Amino acid sequence: MKIGIFVLRAVVGLLFLGHGLQKLTERFGGHGLTQTAAGFEAMGLRPGRQNAIAAGVSEAAGGALLAAGLATPLATGLITGTMGSAVYHVHGPKGPWATQGGWEYNAVILAAAFAIADTGPGGLSLDHALGIERSGWRVALAQLVAGLVGSAAVAARATAPAPTVVPVAESGGT
Repeated sequence: MKIGIFVLRAVVGLLFLGHGLQKLTERFGGHGLTQTAAGFEAMGLRPGRQNAIAAGVSEAAGGALLAAGLATPLATGLITGTMGSAVYHVHGPKGPWATQGGWEYNAVILAAAFAIADTGPGGLSLDHALGIERSGWRVALAQLVAGLVGSAAVAARATAPAPTVVPVAESGGT
């Protein structure tokens, strides 16, 4: 049995599980939810707490599912969405190279997610064991589009200006 796709799923999945837990908790050297939310606010991702939770849950859940080879198209879509957001909000303007803070790493993860969705999770996966494995170029393209559309929706919502609150004058009680 070929184990290459299993190794790729396990490495990417477990690292994303840990990355999400860094955002949500202070495990694995993470800053936890409060500091992550403050960082998101500083980047213009408002409300910071809700965006930090969404990113952390997407990374942790996507990573856990990917490592297990369960609901693989969903897992790769969650990871694609978070990588799309990372490129848009943080790494995109810095060029391609990671040494300059660029999107090189994100592109590698996007390519890995696409490749896993295309080839499938392999024989050492829960999808295979349960007979629910879905793969192929259409699945890969669908997870890519879904992840990036989700990322764009979050970006549109997160960077929208806060609604203006106009105080209402109190009446004189007559």
